[in-house]
Amino acid sequence: MNEIHLRRAIELAFEGMRTGQGGPFGAVIVRDGKIIGSGCNRVTSTNDPTAHAEIVAIREACQNASHFHLPGAVLYASCEPCPMCLAAIYWAGIKTVYYSADRNDADRIGFGDRFIYDELGLPPEARSVAMRRMELPEARHLFEEWQRDSRKVMY
Repeated sequence: MNEIHLRRAIELAFEGMRTGQGGPFGAVIVRDGKIIGSGCNRVTSTNDPTAHAEIVAIREACQNASHFHLPGAVLYASCEPCPMCLAAIYWAGIKTVYYSADRNDADRIGFGDRFIYDELGLPPEARSVAMRRMELPEARHLFEEWQRDSRKVMY
């Protein structure tokens, strides 16, 4: 069954690439044997740098599940998820990912994410994106109010 879903993710990657939606990436999310979300890369067609196949699939799966967590879901991706997608996978509570091509394969065709993996290991002040903390009391007040809010939904 895993191969069937992984092949579907690859089919979506081909479809998206061939129709000009974006790069050669596809993803499918399955829960209880049923596809609840799928997508292809849509970065260039939507001018959205976050529209990676995995993100598109997670958004659709969450809409279909009517929840921001996807317990019991499995993600199938044509390629090893990049750092952004991996973070979204963790936030969605997905515990298993199957992928075919890996980050080295993606790097060979110009989709190198290695620098992001390297950057994440650096302290904020050493990263190539300037990150400067400006502590304002309003930020602390914001978090204090959140802590007191009886209507909050933790995620």
